[in-house]
Amino acid sequence: MAASVGPMSQAGGRSLVRPFAFFTLGMVGVSALYGAIGVLIGPDLPQLSTATIGTMPARLVQSAVVFGVVGLALAYLGLATLGVVPDVFRRRPVARVVVLGALVGAFLIGRPYPLFIKLFRSAVESGNPLYGAGTFVLQSLGNIVLVAVVFAVVSLVSRGRFLAAVARDPRRTASVSGALLIALGVFLLVYWDVRVPSIFGIGWFPTMPYN
Repeated sequence: MAASVGPMSQAGGRSLVRPFAFFTLGMVGVSALYGAIGVLIGPDLPQLSTATIGTMPARLVQSAVVFGVVGLALAYLGLATLGVVPDVFRRRPVARVVVLGALVGAFLIGRPYPLFIKLFRSAVESGNPLYGAGTFVLQSLGNIVLVAVVFAVVSLVSRGRFLAAVARDPRRTASVSGALLIALGVFLLVYWDVRVPSIFGIGWFPTMPYN
């Protein structure tokens, strides 16, 4: 969300309402679609499987693939924002915001954590794709609600001056947004595609003494 403020300001000027709506649209679209598909496919999804692929649980293999792709996409968007690689969204700032939202929505496709899996299984047991879609949409909205409220409060308290300051210096805004996107993308790649596989004897990752 923090990395998206710059792109949102480019797409919406002094207001975050319109670009935030597009961001939410991208996120909700992906999460709703996956929730519905997840109910239809059910236990055949690696995310809900207890099987292993080699030494690694199937659900974590799905996590590594999904977060690896998301990490690459975020890193590319960050490099594009800095002008290092071609920017396919240079003339389409709204499309950039929608894609960023979709990438956040895709976090659910890779999420392997027990509480989320319990929620997922409950949706599958309902047998209702609409229920699955609604459940996943609520989960995605919960992921961003706190940060969204913080930005809204800051914008209201500053009476728009915060957004004006962000939009006033496009180069500085691009630098901050690009750096944040690259940092998040690299983190996802290193954590999910290097560190997690190393726990199961695939590759290597440094271990700290307290581990």
